[in-house]
Amino acid sequence: MAQGAATRRNNRSGRSRSNGNAGKSGQNGRRKGVHKDNEGIIPVLAQVVREVESAVQRRSAMPDVRTKFQVVALLARDERHRVLEDETLNEGRRAEQLKRLDGIATILAKTATMDSRLFELLAEDAEISEAAVDLKHELMARGGVDVPEDEEEDEDETPAVVVPDKRVVPTSVIQRQLSNPFLVPDFTNARPPVHARRLSGWELLGPLFRSFEYADSGPSCMPLPEPPAYGPGHIDAPGTRELMHHQAQLVASAAEGHRSYLLADEPGLGKTAQALLAAEAADAYPLLVVVPNVVKANWAREVDLWTPSKKATVVHGNGEDIDGFADIIVVNYEILDRHVGWLGEFGFKGMVVDEAHFIKNKSSQRSQHVLALSEKIRQRTANPLLMALTGTPLINDIEDFRAIWQFLGWIDDVKPLNGLLEGLEETGLTPQDNSFYGAARRVVVNQGIVRRRKIDVASDIPARRVADLPVELDDAEGRSIRAA
Repeated sequence: MAQGAATRRNNRSGRSRSNGNAGKSGQNGRRKGVHKDNEGIIPVLAQVVREVESAVQRRSAMPDVRTKFQVVALLARDERHRVLEDETLNEGRRAEQLKRLDGIATILAKTATMDSRLFELLAEDAEISEAAVDLKHELMARGGVDVPEDEEEDEDETPAVVVPDKRVVPTSVIQRQLSNPFLVPDFTNARPPVHARRLSGWELLGPLFRSFEYADSGPSCMPLPEPPAYGPGHIDAPGTRELMHHQAQLVASAAEGHRSYLLADEPGLGKTAQALLAAEAADAYPLLVVVPNVVKANWAREVDLWTPSKKATVVHGNGEDIDGFADIIVVNYEILDRHVGWLGEFGFKGMVVDEAHFIKNKSSQRSQHVLALSEKIRQRTANPLLMALTGTPLINDIEDFRAIWQFLGWIDDVKPLNGLLEGLEETGLTPQDNSFYGAARRVVVNQGIVRRRKIDVASDIPARRVADLPVELDDAEGRSIRAA
């Protein structure tokens, strides 16, 4: 009996030792497996896609988050092709890696449903920024993937502005260029660049956009001067036309030196007249006006009504009949791709964008053309007049402001600029302070947001006015309708 008990104890002891060894062996095996799974690009992409998902859930789809989203999608696609074509992988390993890539793709898809603008980054013709290329190479290095030689060469090259093959230069524009071949930049109003001090290192664009959501009771219109009743600075409308008080206020602001406006008055308050008279007060000629096709002829008529001493020319089609020596050039969004080249070299001192919500999608071609033109103008003129006109400044998302603010020169892709940055520094606050958002909203509004309601400034104007406006129809649409 004693011997049997001893035997059973020995057997149990043996099983215990055996199980312990098996456990260690299993742990070692799992460690090896985990280590192997953590190699390569897939775990790097899994980590980054979780960061993107978390940021979008916090409603923080800032440029760096969008860049990460796009780069993960590109690298996941490339890795899928590699896995499918890798003959050294057995079927089990290939299926395992494809399953992990499917998981990353699922997270990308769910994340995009939370912010539909992310779908634009997945298009075949989506623009890949320098930041995206840099991040792509960084993630490839972290995943032990070699960067192809052709991509390394492209990294050293400065990306060039893509000019469409169908670009044109009207004959009269060439004549103007020949008559003034040495176009001297105007830096008389140049100011030294503003650099972040206390706010250095802070991500500011996100808090600036959110300030219009959190501080919804803040101001919606910048302070405007009272126009003088007579004497220096007094503004008279031409002929028998009358300038309303709210219109005279904005023109007086331009006369005092303010140069950038998001003019978002309610429809019927005369934004076109204000823009034209502000250009005259600022002497912002030649002036470029970019408008929807249906109103460009109306803009030419408004020039005759409000600034009759200035000549306007309207660009139709390839612009064969425009006057290259005009003071104001009116062009519609739809044909900018043909004319963006010579417009960028024309030497404009001001630019007006009508129905500015047309450029809210920064990835669209027309938005890119508008932003490129405003940048060209700022390069040649230190303080040009830039005006964005819209009766609907907030469309679906507060970030619809992004392209408009960039057009006005208030921000670039990653940070606030000059006057806006200086105003934020002067608040003495950071995004960590609760009172930052109200103060930031006031700073942005004071850069030039002008929003008046009809009931407040011109309640005697009828709620709706019916007017016949001729419509210009270019190219195939116009020919089709005329033929019909």
